[in-house]
Amino acid sequence: MIDKKYPLPPFTEETAKQKIQAAEDAWNAKNPEKIALAYSIDSEWRNRNLFINGRQEIIAFLKGKWDQELDYKLKKSHWAHSDNRIAVRFEYEWRDPSGQWYRSYGNENWEFDDNGLMKKRFASINDLQIDASERRL
Repeated sequence: MIDKKYPLPPFTEETAKQKIQAAEDAWNAKNPEKIALAYSIDSEWRNRNLFINGRQEIIAFLKGKWDQELDYKLKKSHWAHSDNRIAVRFEYEWRDPSGQWYRSYGNENWEFDDNGLMKKRFASINDLQIDASERRL
C-alpha cells in the first residue's frame, strides 16, 4: 500500500496553502516520527549546511533540533507554487539552553511526488538574536 499525503499535486493556490498550514501545524507539534511520514522514504533535504537523506535521518535531525531550540514556535507563509512545487517564507522563534532568544528567518523550496510526499526540501535560514521582550510568536 502506497502512503498518500493530501492534498496531492498538481497544486492550486488553495491546496498549496493547505499543505503549508499542515506543515506548520506538524512542526509546531514537534513530533519527529509523525513529521517524517509527510516525506518520501528517500527524501532529500538541505537544511542550512546539513544534507539529510531519508526518514530516519529526518527524525534524528528533528530530535536534535528541538533538544537545542527550546520553546520553538513557527509561522510559514505561501510564496509561490507550481504543479508539484511550493515555496514558503517562514520565521520561527526559540531559545537556546542558556536562555538566549532567537528569531530565525528563511525560505524553503519543496518538491512533491505524485502521492503528495515531499521528496526534496531545501531550506535557507538566518538567525537573529533577540531579547525576550521582542518575541512576536
